[in-house]
Amino acid sequence: MAKSAKTPAKSPAAKTTKTAPASKTAKAAAKPAPKKAAAGGAATGLKAPLTPSETLAKVVGNKPMPRTEVTKRVWEYIRKNDLQDKKNRRMINTDDNLKAVCDGVSQLSMFELPKALNKHLK
Repeated sequence: MAKSAKTPAKSPAAKTTKTAPASKTAKAAAKPAPKKAAAGGAATGLKAPLTPSETLAKVVGNKPMPRTEVTKRVWEYIRKNDLQDKKNRRMINTDDNLKAVCDGVSQLSMFELPKALNKHLK
């Protein structure tokens, strides 16, 4: 019996170098580059400026600001006026200004606060 011809051994360099399949590179080349927002462009989503109502303006100010900034300023107001409940830190005791924003509720949960704020943002 005769031995069949051996296949040539691959070099170690050939084993370690890999190239991306043609389909992946074709997809990458076909995908358009992401568009960058122009400087001074309109903000959208959470960064979109919203105007607070007159009652909320007593707490956070009357200039248009993003929703995140409104929430931040309300929490600053709560801390400044010591409105967090001492026993249950999740509860907020409302004063006159905050009670007007929260539909007359004397105490609400920190999780209910964003719902109350949404009614006062345009």
